[in-house]
Amino acid sequence: MPNLRTPSFMVNYQKKKKQQHQGESTPKTEVDISQLQFQPMEAMLVLVQKERVKLLGACCIILVPVIGLIALPYIKPWSLRFGIPAICTLVATLAFLQGTGSYKGESKPDGSPVTNVLRVFVASTRKMFEDPKQYSELYENQDTNTPKLPHTKGLLSFLDKAAIQLTTEIEEPEKHRWRLCTRTEVEETKIIIRMMPIWITFVICGVITSVGNTYFVEQANHMNYKIGKLKLPNSVILVFYEISKSRIKLIYTAIGRCLRGARKEKYAPSIGIALATIFSVLCCITASGIETRRIHVIRSHGLLDKQENKIPLSVFVLLLQYFLLAGLDSLYENSVTPFLTDQSPPSMKKYLVYLSPGLSGLGIVGSVLSVYVVGKVSEKGGKRNWFQYTLNQSRLDRYYWVLAALSAANFIWFVFWAVLFPLREPGSNDEKAAENDEEKAGNNDGNEEQIRNQEKEEPIGNREWVDPSLNFVNDLLGANITR
Repeated sequence: MPNLRTPSFMVNYQKKKKQQHQGESTPKTEVDISQLQFQPMEAMLVLVQKERVKLLGACCIILVPVIGLIALPYIKPWSLRFGIPAICTLVATLAFLQGTGSYKGESKPDGSPVTNVLRVFVASTRKMFEDPKQYSELYENQDTNTPKLPHTKGLLSFLDKAAIQLTTEIEEPEKHRWRLCTRTEVEETKIIIRMMPIWITFVICGVITSVGNTYFVEQANHMNYKIGKLKLPNSVILVFYEISKSRIKLIYTAIGRCLRGARKEKYAPSIGIALATIFSVLCCITASGIETRRIHVIRSHGLLDKQENKIPLSVFVLLLQYFLLAGLDSLYENSVTPFLTDQSPPSMKKYLVYLSPGLSGLGIVGSVLSVYVVGKVSEKGGKRNWFQYTLNQSRLDRYYWVLAALSAANFIWFVFWAVLFPLREPGSNDEKAAENDEEKAGNNDGNEEQIRNQEKEEPIGNREWVDPSLNFVNDLLGANITR
């Protein structure tokens, strides 16, 4: 019988042992977590690898959410449903703060984009009365491998004064970090400032997505899932949502293919985000109309005070609003990632894995705030609050109209700022970095040749083989053991 192939992580382990015996070492390959912006589970697993208790941390990351998702729906009081996650979040925050004091990184911190932005504003303010100079005369540190950005003019040109080098700053400019910035740092600050209005669009999209994941689901839970005598599972509506989401993704792919042929690929993410905001408007309008119909059925059957009773209305009337919600989420996720990757400054690239979910998280917080604000405004003049303790007595249809107006304003807001935003070509962040890495790659050619020679000497059954369906898991396990 032929020998079974050795799993890839065992082959990696055997290679590591051989290299340790021979006194050899190979450079470590880091997983680029910026490519996992909308895969939080995979991103967390990559981060867990960097700690000693890798397997324990990975188990906690996987088991705790699964147990919570299974157990929470069986807890009836909403105070406990929200209280338990709140307590867990508090414990996790305290554990994180406790661990920050004892954490020791492998490399020294190299600053953050936020610090650079503050430095540019402080330095330009201190030199606000200095005469402006030509861009070629501004200070630039040529010793770093940071990609250099082209100069831009406009309303933010006053920030260029932060790169004016005074006579007292010529010697050891590193000691004057809060008085002198490089031209690249100034340009990166301009990019961040120009992107901030567009980030607001992402937050509003997060508000609509959050409502779809809460009120839409609660509506569906009390509706009729029967087709004749056949009762479908409650998850059928979510299956339809996921299928629609994957199909609508083809729209963005087609847009990118058409624009790539016309050499205008840089416009694809902006068009995708604009379409996502249009889907959000249509979703809220549709949801309002369907909710009005649902309330009419509830009143006609006397179910206003019977929250636990099933409503004699098919759940499939929600398919249209779920389809539009899937369009919003699909276009948003597939457009925001390339937009941030291509248009963000090079120094922010490693933070993109946190930026996009962070903006969506602000949208979730914004949805809670919108419910509170709209509820307070609706009860002015002694009127009844639109949000009651039960869904049947609430007026979500009116709230959806408010969200529709907000989404329409969000669309206009995005189009206005997208027209003003100077788009860069895809991959422009990496061109200079690739040039800087060519020399480093040449130094590693010898090590790679040795690895290839070792693989040739190994029997076929022991060569590394990765099942495509388990590629990510095998890579994680391999990196986990070899380290």
